[in-house]
Amino acid sequence: MPYTSNVNLGAFAASPVGTLVPIAGTDPRTGRQFSHKAFLPSPLPRATPALAGETWGRVSEASIALGRLDQASRQIPNIWLLLRPSIRREAVSTSALEGTYAPFQEVLEADVAEDESEPSPAVREVLNYVRMAEVALEWIKERPITVGMLSELQAILVRGTPGGTLDAGRIREIQVVIGAEGSRVEDARFVPPPPGDQLVAGFRDWESWLEEDIGIDPVVSVALAHYQLEALHPFTDGNGRLGRLVVVLQLIRSGVLAEGLLTISPWLEQRRREYQDHLLAISQTGDFDPWVRFMAMALRTQADAATAQSERLLEYQETMRGLARTHPLRGVAARIAEDLIGRPVVTPSAASRIYGVSYQAANSAISRLVHVGVLREATGRHYGRIFVADEVLEIIGG
Repeated sequence: MPYTSNVNLGAFAASPVGTLVPIAGTDPRTGRQFSHKAFLPSPLPRATPALAGETWGRVSEASIALGRLDQASRQIPNIWLLLRPSIRREAVSTSALEGTYAPFQEVLEADVAEDESEPSPAVREVLNYVRMAEVALEWIKERPITVGMLSELQAILVRGTPGGTLDAGRIREIQVVIGAEGSRVEDARFVPPPPGDQLVAGFRDWESWLEEDIGIDPVVSVALAHYQLEALHPFTDGNGRLGRLVVVLQLIRSGVLAEGLLTISPWLEQRRREYQDHLLAISQTGDFDPWVRFMAMALRTQADAATAQSERLLEYQETMRGLARTHPLRGVAARIAEDLIGRPVVTPSAASRIYGVSYQAANSAISRLVHVGVLREATGRHYGRIFVADEVLEIIGG
């Protein structure tokens, strides 16, 4: 997670939730020698930290909203159709929080592109997140959240990117800092613990903490775990994106959610500096209360948004079923129309592959949907054409 301002080490010296440890060496980014101190977070508490009454109110609101989202998701026959756009929306926002910007529609188009051109580096990184999240949401049905699991996911996330270094998929073996690109280690806003035994032990303790039955409310637990993972910063790259994915995985693992429809990063993206400042403040003060309240607000708002979006998409799907009866739309045209809630960007080649029909049949079906106003051709070309469902894009924030 990128930061841009300096912080005096004295702010961390008396922290009740960690200690400063000496570090020295050569900064691989600049070649400069450094001698400084890093912050080593203490293990997470095995009891609920002190929280204000207002914070507990926010936690309760978040729990109720998450319950509504869970109930709604259990009523959806083909949940994967709604998961597809949710994962991609999260991918775009969580990447933007790390300084990687890719337009949402461009990401959807890259999913179905018919030509052989490589996507832009930004789109490639976003699509890596999509692949990682899809794998994670399958794994979490049968696997706990572990160091090994996150290591495998991190390797997927950074594949083919500048972060795909020799230690991809492994706990980092170099010192990292959080600050302005190219700045000195001494000027960093936050310096996570050095590589080695203490980092590994801290990461392993975090893993154990997730599975311990210590009676902490799931919303509070999510907030604590997210802070700790970001403070440890166990990988060379991708810690923020992994940490925000873990929020959803943790809620699924704890039984709060059955499906991963929650997208937390769009809310955090709009409050990027506040999000960063809250994380930093915990390391300085040890006060979890403002951070828990902030995260509870994020979970409540985004759970309500996901519930409302799911309802709108299902209403649109019913409209498409009605349209198929009245126009009429038959065969693959009806199937494409019904599936637009999960695949709002289509091409003849992609439709041919997905529905197991000839290119000619898929192209004819798409032309029919353009004729009745369901799809719009978005490229203006005679080849490699891409068709979009504007109404669905509006619903999912495209």
